[in-house]
Amino acid sequence: MRVWLRNALWEKVPRDHWQTPSALRRRQVVTAAVVVLGGTLLGVSLRIEPGSPWFYPATFGLAAVWTVGAFASGPLHLGRIARDDVHVRPVVAPVLLGLGLAGVFVVGALVVREIPFLGDQVTSVLDFAEQGSLPILAFITLVNGIAEELFFRGAAYAAITRHPVVWTTVAYTIATLATGNVMLSFAAVLLGAVVGLQRRASGGILGPILTHCTWSLTMLFVLPLVFG
Repeated sequence: MRVWLRNALWEKVPRDHWQTPSALRRRQVVTAAVVVLGGTLLGVSLRIEPGSPWFYPATFGLAAVWTVGAFASGPLHLGRIARDDVHVRPVVAPVLLGLGLAGVFVVGALVVREIPFLGDQVTSVLDFAEQGSLPILAFITLVNGIAEELFFRGAAYAAITRHPVVWTTVAYTIATLATGNVMLSFAAVLLGAVVGLQRRASGGILGPILTHCTWSLTMLFVLPLVFG
């Protein structure tokens, strides 16, 4: 287990992702602009009343902003992790990490639901699941999870030259703060740190995408049972 975690989160595999100074500057300008625009749209989408027909276009629009910004910034890489004596695409390890992180959040939710203010913060998000179509919400969750990782662990990570795990986590948290929801921002800190370490170790976005999507889908289906 210790070796498995070290390979998934800590040991950096060799990679050659060098950027020219002009390419780096372009990526930094694009990502800075997209963080502001995406954070604003995220805040707007989660302030829409549950059940409103505007919720779906707003969330898909947000995913489009993250995705277009990511690819406009420059090349993205899938990444690899060490397994035995070879380097492979990270698939199983990120899914297991996502499930483990979800388990931590579920345990925390059992405590949070007993604290009125924090519990209300969670249920305000869960209202969207209760008022909307669950299959469509699951699809939106997948699309936005992929889009956020394309941008934050893809474009933004590559735009930062020092301490990118820390600063992409901070950027992701700041963007989430636009929702005005304390619990979503707290989740962004923990999730951002885990997927940031995966990005650092693997050199790519595949691991972060799988972990993020596994975690968010589990939360979508499990949290309503905890707060029901």
